[in-house]
Amino acid sequence: MKKALGAIIAAVIAAAIAVPAAVVAWQSLRSEDPGIATPVADRAQQIKRGEYLARAGNCIGCHTPRGGDAYAGGRAIVTKFGTLYSSNITPDKKTGIGSWNADDFWRALHHGRSKDGSFLYPAFPFPSYTKVSRDDSDALFAFLQTIPATDRPNQEHALRFPYNQRILLAGWRALYFEPGEYRADTRQSVQWNRGAYLVQGLGHCSACHTARNTFGATASQAELAGGMIAILDWYAPPLNGDQENGLGNWETGHLAALLKTGISPRGAAFGPMAEVVGRSLQYLDDTDIEAMAIYLKSLPPDAASARPPAQQPEPAEAARIMKLGKQLYGDLCIDCHSDKGQGASPNYPPLNGNQAVTTSSPVNAIRIVLNGGYPPSTAGNPYPFGMPPFGPRLSDQEVAAVVSYIRNDWSNRAGFVSPSEVNRYRSVPLD
Repeated sequence: MKKALGAIIAAVIAAAIAVPAAVVAWQSLRSEDPGIATPVADRAQQIKRGEYLARAGNCIGCHTPRGGDAYAGGRAIVTKFGTLYSSNITPDKKTGIGSWNADDFWRALHHGRSKDGSFLYPAFPFPSYTKVSRDDSDALFAFLQTIPATDRPNQEHALRFPYNQRILLAGWRALYFEPGEYRADTRQSVQWNRGAYLVQGLGHCSACHTARNTFGATASQAELAGGMIAILDWYAPPLNGDQENGLGNWETGHLAALLKTGISPRGAAFGPMAEVVGRSLQYLDDTDIEAMAIYLKSLPPDAASARPPAQQPEPAEAARIMKLGKQLYGDLCIDCHSDKGQGASPNYPPLNGNQAVTTSSPVNAIRIVLNGGYPPSTAGNPYPFGMPPFGPRLSDQEVAAVVSYIRNDWSNRAGFVSPSEVNRYRSVPLD
């Protein structure tokens, strides 16, 4: 508690010091060209490219509320600081970005500032988008100017004090944000650099797959080492070379298949990742998907990805849980996932050796057993096989037993799950 209070005081002091400098810097930025815009020879081709980039960044995912107009904003983004609402990025001149120009849009992506110079909250992932090139920013803006305009006023954020004081973002930015385009690593191939550009930039993979600190900033020392997605209560696994929790044992082709279709011989995409695949990644060129897979497979393991020692109950209690879990598995799971947990690829993912099952946090396995789920419907898997929800049928003790069983039978060796953990996730909203 004292550390958190000290950090808040430090941030406030940093903001007070940084604000005057930030104002001067903004005035300077407004008076100069904020980037090098390349003259466009083929406007239609630029717009087409912008549409592709909007898919790569999954812009529609955050800027479209359920049942609402595309890109018109208003989707709630729940955080521990309160609720933010995505903005209208249609070309409506009054409520959207119709009065913006390409420079204004570049400043938002690259510098995290709105047209009027106000700081944007980092729920908009400008710490990743700052790596996007000026040409790609201009193409993205050109596309957004062609979509139907929607007159939908932006909704005020509902943040608690002091997080509703936007000026304090000056301190946050001083501590956690440094603008800068992606710079190619000349030691690596063109394909590797393309993958790095997409993963680090528009793909903003670190927004979910990197743990966050007290103030919601991603921990740069644990980049892509996995972490809980705040409030959503899903665990985003490591995307580095960790052998147990990460991608160390994955084949590049299997990873590419998961990103493109939502299914692979190693597992399937559920939860928030299913939305990312369904709305974004399935539309990317195979060459870009392969580049992302090659880049991710090259990342070294990180100590932050290491699985802590599994918590095991007393032997007699463990035996009782495993017996009940095995019985439930035989009744409910064996027809699809087989007696040895090998599954039936690609429709029924394996459970033996599946990191979604054995990861340090059991939350994903618990939620899938409780609520069921489907991989996304994609061109490569248009009619996905899903899993029914067992929450209405099983008690907390029974769900805990079957999840503990699949986490500890065959070659799996992970922690047991308690009924209280299951109960916690029964009431969590599905999205």
